[in-house]
Amino acid sequence: MAEIDDIDRQLLRMLREDGRRTFSEMAHEVGLSVAAVKRRVDRLRVSGVITGFSVQIDHSKLGWGIEAFVELSFNGTTPVGEIVRTAYKVPEVQAVFTTAGDPDALVHVRVRDIEHLQQVIDGLRRSGQVTGTKTLMVLGSWARNG
Repeated sequence: MAEIDDIDRQLLRMLREDGRRTFSEMAHEVGLSVAAVKRRVDRLRVSGVITGFSVQIDHSKLGWGIEAFVELSFNGTTPVGEIVRTAYKVPEVQAVFTTAGDPDALVHVRVRDIEHLQQVIDGLRRSGQVTGTKTLMVLGSWARNG
């Protein structure tokens, strides 16, 4: 486990809020030099605490405004890797979470409309391994970045 202090935590919070924040801005806020902040961020990257930087997209502006979570149940002998591959093959799948218990997986999907959602669910069901589904539509969301 990486050793981090309160300043590292502040830097991580700032980067979660805005991954494009400059070292200069962060240095001013935490009271360190720009070089010291850069060294700390580099150390957090090298140690694996920071695994990357990403962009946040408003998918509804691209016509993909509906999100849902689909619970997938598989036959009892399906290996976990096959569960992930079944969902991974579907381009609308954003993430796959395998779980202990029932269901076997929770799949996050993003689609254009309800008809498209139905097509995605039907496709998952036709995979041959899926024995049951339950769909939960997302009405709104909030996420802690990072």
